[in-house]
Amino acid sequence: MRSEPVKFTVQTPLPCGPVDVTVTDVGVARLSFFGDRERAVTGPAAGDDPRVARVRAALADYFAGRTRGLDLPVDWRHTSGPQREVLRTLHAQVGFGETVTYGDLARRSGAFEDDPEPAMVPRTVGTIMGSNPVPLVVPCHRVVASNGLGGFTGGLAIKQWLLTLEGVLAPTLDWSPAD
Repeated sequence: MRSEPVKFTVQTPLPCGPVDVTVTDVGVARLSFFGDRERAVTGPAAGDDPRVARVRAALADYFAGRTRGLDLPVDWRHTSGPQREVLRTLHAQVGFGETVTYGDLARRSGAFEDDPEPAMVPRTVGTIMGSNPVPLVVPCHRVVASNGLGGFTGGLAIKQWLLTLEGVLAPTLDWSPAD
């Protein structure tokens, strides 16, 4: 018997503050930087759920620098087609402290080998990154433009913060990791 998905909020040191997470019996199904805090579960229902505890612990370890990524299962049911191929490739192949360009990720995934407009493929991958239902877990912040950081649905401040945490960018004087 499957239990219901649980939606909860996790406090983070990110510039956006807390993130909302939804977990299912399969894994993390959603993560939102700017979610619906009023509907997020708080109290004993979320606190007693081992799925919630696992996500909270993984995020705390990641933000504190005790781990080099988020080793959490992903519920891929909210993805399909090229989006799923690209996101799975990113999840499997681009590790902590690494970056990949939109175009290189497209090539690695093989999702666009027969695309009639190859010049548009990096932009398509950018759109896929923007539709990623589980950022952080599937680390779309590690995907950059060939000429700079590129965009980020959560905002460039979050992307810069995460890339600084992972050692890709040098910290600025006002940057500080989790306590």
